[in-house]
Amino acid sequence: MTQLTQDQLVKNYQKLRRLVNDTFSGERLERLNEMYDSLEDRIIVAPASGKEHYHNAYVGGYVEHDLHVASLALKINKLWKENGAHINYTNEELVFAALHHDLGKVGDLEGEYYSPNDSDWHRKNQGLIFKHNDEIQYMTVTDRAIFLLNHFGVKMSKWEYIGLRLTDGMYEEANKSYYTGYIHATRLRSNIAYVLHQADMMATHLEYDKWEQGEEQSKQEVSKKVSNIKQAVQTETETKLTGDSPKDLFEELFGEKK
Repeated sequence: MTQLTQDQLVKNYQKLRRLVNDTFSGERLERLNEMYDSLEDRIIVAPASGKEHYHNAYVGGYVEHDLHVASLALKINKLWKENGAHINYTNEELVFAALHHDLGKVGDLEGEYYSPNDSDWHRKNQGLIFKHNDEIQYMTVTDRAIFLLNHFGVKMSKWEYIGLRLTDGMYEEANKSYYTGYIHATRLRSNIAYVLHQADMMATHLEYDKWEQGEEQSKQEVSKKVSNIKQAVQTETETKLTGDSPKDLFEELFGEKK
């Protein structure tokens, strides 16, 4: 399982705060910094998911995922623009939605969303590294994100709301009506949701691939160690069989101990 060092956790969080301070300004930046200061202890260590075979299910995975999505969103947005897409939102709006689409995963004002799974069986057999905190009020991750931003007085533009609200695509059942409405009255009037969903999906799959490669590497390392042990035992046995006379070998194996 991936484990970040304390230094990596701190550096990732500092990178997140720099991005916030470099992207936003004025009263909104003050509100955002108030929120990050208040939730800092939880944001730094929050995982991005609870199951190791999902993505970034480790301490600090949330911040890494948010940074990943923001970076990819800017790159994908550039590709859309270069190919003639209508872009009616700013980079600031895009980054805002990218950084806060999973904010609900840090929990609410009373407690965290994820806690370490104390069941060793579930960890080993189902990959459930973290479990949901059932002591806090149930909300979807997106709804809790919007609640937290609202609580700290962070205002959103229309496109920021649409982008953040729909980043999960149709994996969130409540988003279906937004994505399947193609008549004039119900269609999406901005591409921001499509760009963000692509960025989130890409980040998630890349993070999964990284985990899978790490798992395969671990298996290969274990297999190599086992092979080395077997080879060492075989070599020692062959040495004894070829280096000693049958009488000496018989005495060593079955003779009386001195």
